[in-house]
Order: sequence, then structure tokens, then C-alpha cells
Amino acid sequence: MPEAMSLFPGDETPRGEKSARAYRTISEVAEDLGVATHVLRFWESRFSNIRPMKRSGGRRYYRPEDVELLRQIKTLLYEEGYTIRGVQAYFKKGADAAAMPEPSRAPEADTEWMADALTELRDIRALLDD
Repeated sequence: MPEAMSLFPGDETPRGEKSARAYRTISEVAEDLGVATHVLRFWESRFSNIRPMKRSGGRRYYRPEDVELLRQIKTLLYEEGYTIRGVQAYFKKGADAAAMPEPSRAPEADTEWMADALTELRDIRALLDD
């Protein structure tokens, strides 16, 4: 059987695999990123720069640029601790290092305060239960 031919020089993709430049369906992107399809649709509603091509029946096809943007959004939300608004601000300001908002993680001092408050609440509950 002959090898798969590519329309793009240097894009030697084995038979049965899509080229890096190929459009992807929502389920392919969801599987690749490890998120559910409804998450991708939600992100689409929150980030106007994600614009998959839609075919008849509303089937979405994501461009390679969309997939890369979704990958960045996932990293910022799931690994860096940003909120949706924080990621929106990140992209709005051009995503340069000076414009990056701080992640929404609580500083250690706040964590200690919360632990103390939780202890106090447990003590109060114990008094009420008696």
C-alpha cells in the first residue's frame, strides 16, 4: 500500500492520522484536551476569540488555532488557578507577562486564617450539639 501523501511539504502524517493543520471535531478536541464537550461549548460562550467553523446541523470544526487557544485556556484555568474573568483579562491585555493577572489562589496567610476559622466553627458546633 502506498504511503499517505500530504498537500503540505514537510507534513508527513502516517495513514489514519490527521495532519496538524486539519480541522478537528468537538469530540476530538475534547478527548485531546481531556475535558467534556459541554466544557468546550461553555468556553466558546465566554471567549469570543474561539470561533469554530459550523457546518450543517451545527457540527463544530475547530481550526488548529482554536485548539491551541483552548489548550492555553485549559492550562490557565486548571493548572495556573485563573478564574474565567482572569483568563478573559489575560487575553484582553494581549497576554504579555506584565499584563498577566495574578492567579486566584489564596495566599498562605489566608489559608491559615481559614483553618483557624474552621476550628472555631467546629468548637461552636460542638457547644450547640451539647
